[in-house]
Amino acid sequence: MRKSLGNKRHEISADQIQQIVKTYLDCQPGEQSKIFKTTDFGCRKITIERPLRLNFQASAERIDRLKQESAFINLAVNKKRSVSTLQGEGSANSLKAGHQTGGHQAQDAILAALRTLPGTLYKSRPPFEHALDAALKKAGLKVAAPIRKAILSALSERDETAEICRDAEGNPEPDPELRDTENVPLREDIRAYFEREVKPHVPDAWVNTGIRDDKDGEVGKVGYEINFNRYFYQYQAPRPLPEIEAEIRTLEDEIAAMLREVAG
Repeated sequence: MRKSLGNKRHEISADQIQQIVKTYLDCQPGEQSKIFKTTDFGCRKITIERPLRLNFQASAERIDRLKQESAFINLAVNKKRSVSTLQGEGSANSLKAGHQTGGHQAQDAILAALRTLPGTLYKSRPPFEHALDAALKKAGLKVAAPIRKAILSALSERDETAEICRDAEGNPEPDPELRDTENVPLREDIRAYFEREVKPHVPDAWVNTGIRDDKDGEVGKVGYEINFNRYFYQYQAPRPLPEIEAEIRTLEDEIAAMLREVAG
C-alpha cells in the first residue's frame, strides 16, 4: 500500500471499484446509494452583521492607549501634514497658523488637548465627538481623518448598553467582532431563513447585502458540500448500561491489582 496522504488512509480495491461503478450505473436508491438534486448540496454563505455599540471616555488609561495607535505613532515620522493649527487660533503648544507641527510636538499637543476633556462616560458617540471637537478647537488643533479615527478608537470600548454607532446617513455601523455567517440551502429563500433562524436570537442583526456571489450577483457566496455522514448516517444504539458498568468494574479491579504490585 502506498504512503498515506493526510486523511486518505484507505485504499479501494478493484472489486470495490467495480461495485461503486455498478451502483452508480444502476441509479437506484438503496442502503449504499441515494439520489439527490445538485441544489441539495449547495448553499449561500451570507454574512450576518450586528451593530457597533461603544462608550467613550477621556480617562488617563484610555488616553495612554492612544500612544499605541499606528496613526498616532506615525505622526513622529510622517512627512504629510496630519495636524495643523487653526487660522486665528493658537496655543502654547502650536506652531504658526497653517504650518505643519513637528511630529513629537503634534503628539504632545493632542494628548494635552485630550486631558482637558471631562472624565464623563459617554454612551453615545455624537455628544463625545462634539466635546472632542471643542477641545481640539480650543487647543488650536485640526487633525486629519486617520488621527481622529485613532483617537476615537483609543478612547472607546465596546458596551452592549451603549447607543448604536451610526454613519453619516444614519445607518447602523457593523461591529467586526460580532460578524458571523450562515449557510442557507440554495432551495431556501434567504429572507425567510434569516427571519426563522437568526432574527429570533439576535433581533438587531441584519444581512450584509453588499457581499454577493461573483457569478450570479445575488446576496451570499455560493458553495457546495457533500457531507456523507449527514446523508448516510445509521443510528447505532448504545450498549446496555449493565454491560458498561460491568466493564468499568473489571477495569477498576485491574487497576487496583496493578497498584498493589507497584506498592509491593
